[in-house]
Amino acid sequence: MGKEKSGQKGVTRRDFIKTVGVAGVAALGTGLLPRSSMAAERDYILIGHPMAATGPISAFGETTAWADNYVLAKVNKEGGIYIKELGRKVPVKVKHLDDEGNPSKAAEMATKLILQDKVDLMMSGHTPDSCNPIAATSERYQVPDVSSMAPIEPWLSGGPYKWAYHFFFSLPGVIQAHTGIWEPFKEQTNKVVGGVWPNDPDGAVWAVHFGKALQGMGYKVVDVGRFPYGMQDFSDFINTWKKEKVEILTGVVPPPDWAVIWRQCHQKGFIPKLATIGKAVLFPAAVNALGDDLPLGLSTEVWWSPWHPTKSALTGETSKDLAEIWTKDTGRQWTMPLGFDYAQMEVAVDALKRAASLDKAKIRDALAKTDLDTMVGRIKYDEKHICELPLVGGDWVKGEKWPWDLQIIDNRGAPHIPLTGKTVFPIPKTA
Repeated sequence: MGKEKSGQKGVTRRDFIKTVGVAGVAALGTGLLPRSSMAAERDYILIGHPMAATGPISAFGETTAWADNYVLAKVNKEGGIYIKELGRKVPVKVKHLDDEGNPSKAAEMATKLILQDKVDLMMSGHTPDSCNPIAATSERYQVPDVSSMAPIEPWLSGGPYKWAYHFFFSLPGVIQAHTGIWEPFKEQTNKVVGGVWPNDPDGAVWAVHFGKALQGMGYKVVDVGRFPYGMQDFSDFINTWKKEKVEILTGVVPPPDWAVIWRQCHQKGFIPKLATIGKAVLFPAAVNALGDDLPLGLSTEVWWSPWHPTKSALTGETSKDLAEIWTKDTGRQWTMPLGFDYAQMEVAVDALKRAASLDKAKIRDALAKTDLDTMVGRIKYDEKHICELPLVGGDWVKGEKWPWDLQIIDNRGAPHIPLTGKTVFPIPKTA
């Protein structure tokens, strides 16, 4: 595409149906009718994967079906996975259902996959709104669950776990990533931070952890309180930030809500010097949706990128390889969940291979013993069923091939990941 800029959008319902198949979507409307003989009749391994294909966090689900199918195509090309009870290799399939990023829907879809489809293994991701209810459902029915893409502390709040295992970053890690971006400019700001934390599992936990940590680091925190999804008027928040002379914003906000907040900040003439926001500006689709030059200088934690020096033990592909394959196949820009979606399936396949059985307890025990180099780094769970991965800081700048590029601008939390750009400071006012 050379220097030509390309737009990018999130996953539409048409995209979802095209990727996972009409049957997978049609199944959403079926009742939970028991089908006890299904597992015995199958000649394949079945993985269940609820995903946020639509709804406020759909940007998290953009790459899920593609990555799952891509990895499994490689596995099945070799004949699948050997199962001792059958004495042969069998192919592996995955069934995706749209949970809309809704906790109740996530639990409903997980229940359907377990009771009706008789899945052998569950996978879950896309914030605590999805991860936690899916993990709880897996625990209830004693089905192993490979979980990711929710901060560790909110995920642990649903434990203790016997069947679910989780890898992602911790809140101390994300606090380090956010403050690492601010640190070089500490003498150029008044260290007054405005918190943007919604009334959801992430917001509730982040507000407590960030509030205590930032105050301990010498920052003044202006917490305007929790807010519901879909709120349309943030005038009171903005007026408070102005009054308290806030120069830094931080938070964890669904993309549609952040778009409303950030546009209103600009309309009301409130432009902080730094704005480091989790969830809302992680993805190209969400950033592009802000419009005009509003993304310039917005920063966030970075969990995975094409520059991460990681390599899959399953396929031998690197992060750079994966990003290029995704773009060639879809015409879309790389996005952070791509690496984690790929890694979740790596972990699932590895556990199934080592279990060599469809006995769920044996699969669970194999999952517990995971020690694997994946697309996002080495996964090895501890006694709490978690594996913490490092973060770096990123900044959105105008791109060449794409409208906006995410550059790595702070790596003190993971020096082995290279820097690729510099922080835009202060955030410029737009026309």
